[in-house]
Amino acid sequence: MKGIIDRFEGAIAVVEIDGKTKDYDKSLFPKNAAVGDVVEINGDKIKILKDKTDKFRKEIEDLMEEVWED
Repeated sequence: MKGIIDRFEGAIAVVEIDGKTKDYDKSLFPKNAAVGDVVEINGDKIKILKDKTDKFRKEIEDLMEEVWED
């Protein structure tokens, strides 16, 4: 399953999956995991999907530019 890291709370990573959040042990994530990263979760293996993360961040930036246009 795929999700987006919403936030870190101490030793917990909160991941949004299909509009709902789920808590995971932060130690399962790669050390370079950051808020906003798109991740693939297979049991206790979690992988950052860099291409999807980059695409997601670009979409957000485009939306923000659209909102703040004069």
